[in-house]
Amino acid sequence: QVQLVESGGGLAQAGGSLRLSCAASGGSIFRINAMGWYRQAPGKQRELVATIRSGGSTNYADSVKGRFTISRENAKNTVYLQMNSLKPEDTAVYYCNGYIQTPGQPSYNYWGLGTQVTVSS
Repeated sequence: QVQLVESGGGLAQAGGSLRLSCAASGGSIFRINAMGWYRQAPGKQRELVATIRSGGSTNYADSVKGRFTISRENAKNTVYLQMNSLKPEDTAVYYCNGYIQTPGQPSYNYWGLGTQVTVSS
């Protein structure tokens, strides 16, 4: 069974930095296509933060452009989110997402359990 496991969340001060990691493991992973990060703040809907395709092309929400950087390490089935110049409004649970293909199966959309990021002013 494929799983996405996030790490690196925590508490930061405004203007600070955090780095999130998400590793895909378990099962027999044939191919990982797009991966991304989403977040959900209390009382709000889950929203896209950033995505990265297998070829490396990236997409960012306007609210994080210039501050966050998504990257991936294909050999480790891992995606990262470097978050700089953090703001209190970045406080949310951050979820990893990935379109992962196992042998003989179509690509399936997987979600991690989430990691809390709290930014104090």
